[in-house]
Amino acid sequence: MNQRRALFVLAAALMAAHFFRAGEMWLMALSLAAPLLFFFRQRWSLILLQLGAYCASAAWLGATFSLVQMRQQGGRPWTIAVVILGVVVALTLLAGLLLNSRRMRDAYPWSMKR
Repeated sequence: MNQRRALFVLAAALMAAHFFRAGEMWLMALSLAAPLLFFFRQRWSLILLQLGAYCASAAWLGATFSLVQMRQQGGRPWTIAVVILGVVVALTLLAGLLLNSRRMRDAYPWSMKR
């Protein structure tokens, strides 16, 4: 289970770096703060984390397409950028999918039983 969390933290850090480079400081802060939701051991926090990972994957796909267009228009090579960003998209998507495992759902119930 800790590997799943670590993969999400890595994906969140990559997303924060992307937003930092774009000058979006509030989105960077949100990306860095997102893993703190792991401390709320309820299902809603797990769903928010999954949603964040899926939205981050979509953002990475958009960045990939934009970068490819810019490089093609400039006549510069773009294949290595697609490979690198494709790996980042896959990692981020995998981080979200792994949070949907039975083990994670069992650790994050709908309500806290006392």
